[in-house]
Amino acid sequence: MNFLPIFMNIKAQPCLVVGGGEVAARKVFLLLRAGGKVAVVAPELCGELQRWADAGDIQYEQRPFKADDIDGKQIVIAATDDEAVNSEVSSLCKVRGIPVNVVDNPKLCGFIMPSIIDRTPVQIAISTGGASPVLARLLRAKLETLIPAAYGRLAALVDEFRGKVKEKLAGQDIRVFWEQILQGPVAEMLIAGQDKKARAALEEAVEKAEPPAQRGEVYLVGAGPGDPDLLTFRALRLMQQADVVVYDRLVSAPVLDLVRRDAEFIYAGKEKDKHTIPQENINALLVRLAKEGKKVLRLKGGDPFIFGRGGEEIETLMEEGVSFQVVPGITAAAGCASYAGIPLTHRDYVQSCMFVTGHLKDGTINLNWKALAHPGQTIVFYMGLHGVDEICKQLIAHGLSADTHAALVEQGTTQNQKVHVGNLKTLPDLVHQRDVKPPTLIIVGEVVQLHNKLAWFDPAGEDSAKFPAAQ
Repeated sequence: MNFLPIFMNIKAQPCLVVGGGEVAARKVFLLLRAGGKVAVVAPELCGELQRWADAGDIQYEQRPFKADDIDGKQIVIAATDDEAVNSEVSSLCKVRGIPVNVVDNPKLCGFIMPSIIDRTPVQIAISTGGASPVLARLLRAKLETLIPAAYGRLAALVDEFRGKVKEKLAGQDIRVFWEQILQGPVAEMLIAGQDKKARAALEEAVEKAEPPAQRGEVYLVGAGPGDPDLLTFRALRLMQQADVVVYDRLVSAPVLDLVRRDAEFIYAGKEKDKHTIPQENINALLVRLAKEGKKVLRLKGGDPFIFGRGGEEIETLMEEGVSFQVVPGITAAAGCASYAGIPLTHRDYVQSCMFVTGHLKDGTINLNWKALAHPGQTIVFYMGLHGVDEICKQLIAHGLSADTHAALVEQGTTQNQKVHVGNLKTLPDLVHQRDVKPPTLIIVGEVVQLHNKLAWFDPAGEDSAKFPAAQ
C-alpha cells in the first residue's frame, strides 16, 4: 500500500484550507460535513466559499498564506494554483507532523482525499493514491449502484442493539448472530423500507438469541494459480467466514488479501525440501482446530485434489469425524496454459493430455517415461523445475525428439508471469540462463508452438518473443 487508509474524527477540530477557488470549496465542503471547524486563507474567495463565510460557517482571512496559519490545526489542505505556496504549506506541515493534503500533487501529500461513498454511519473510501482520480470516481459510481442508501439505516439499527446482543451472548462469538441478521430478513425488510418491521424482527431475534453451538468445520479450498479473479464465488464466501487460515506457499498474496482480516493465519510452507509443517502435522492441526469449534480454511494453491494432497487431508478428517467441505480451484495446468496462450488440447496437434508431478513422495523422478513419451499428447509437469534436466533427458531417451516444443510458465496468471519457449534440448539451459524460479509449470508438446500466435496475457508489455527458442 502506498497510503494507510484511515478515518479521522475531526468533529469540532480546527482545520485549515489554503486557497479560495472551486477546488478549495470542494475540500471545505467535505471538512464541514465531517464536523470540522474550517478556516480559509486566500486573497479572494469563489462564490460558494463567500456564501459560507458570510453565513459564519467558515472563518475567512483575506490575505496570502503565512507560516503561523498552521499553528494548532489538526489537518491542513493546500488548494492554490501557486506551486510555491503549496510546496511551502506541505514542508511546514510535515516538519510539524500535521497531516497535509496538496490537491493534485501526491508527492507533497501526507494524506490524500479519497472518493467517498457516504451511507452514514457506513462510509467507503476509494483511492488510487493520486494516480487516477477519474478512475476512483468511476469506481465510486459503480459501487454507488450496488450499495443501497438503506445500509446507513441498517448500520444505525445494528449499533442500537449491539449492547443488548453483547449482554445476551456474553463470552460467546456474536459474529455468527450478526452475520445471520445482516444476511437475513431483518436486512431485507429495512432495505425495502419496512423499518418498523425490521426493528420488531431484530428485537425478537435478540430475545431468542442463544449461544451458537461450537461446531467446527474445515473448508478445503482451491486458491487457483495466483490471479484472485479466478477464485470461485463459493471460495470467496468461505474465505470470509473462516476463523483460522492454514495456507501454503503457492497461495498468492492478492488471494490472501481477500481472506477475513481478523482471522488467524498459519503458514504451512510446502516448499521443496522445506516443509514448515510436515503433512502429518497439518492433518492433525486441522483436526485439532476444528474440534475446538473453529471454522478452518485450508487454502491450497491450484486445486486441492490435483497434486495438492487434499485427499490425504480429508481422509484424516473423515477418520476423526470432522465436518468438511471441498471447493475445487482452477489447477495450475489449466490456468497457466490459458494465460500463456498454449491450449492443452488441439485436434490438429494432440489427442491427449497428461498431468504429471515432477517431484514424487520419495524425492525421485521415477516416472513411467514410456507412457509419457508419446508425440501425440501434451505433458504438463507440476513441481518439475528442479528436475528439468532429468525430465528432458528421460523424454528424449524414451523416444521424443530433442526438437519437441516445450515451455516454462513462470508465476503464471500473475502480473509477474513470464513464458520461456524452447524445446527438450534447450529447456534446461533456459532455466539457468534466465534464472527461472518456482512456481514454474513445464509444458511439453507440439501445442507449445501456438504460444506465439495465441499469447494474449502480457502484463509486462513484453511477450516471450524476446525469448526465442534456443537453437
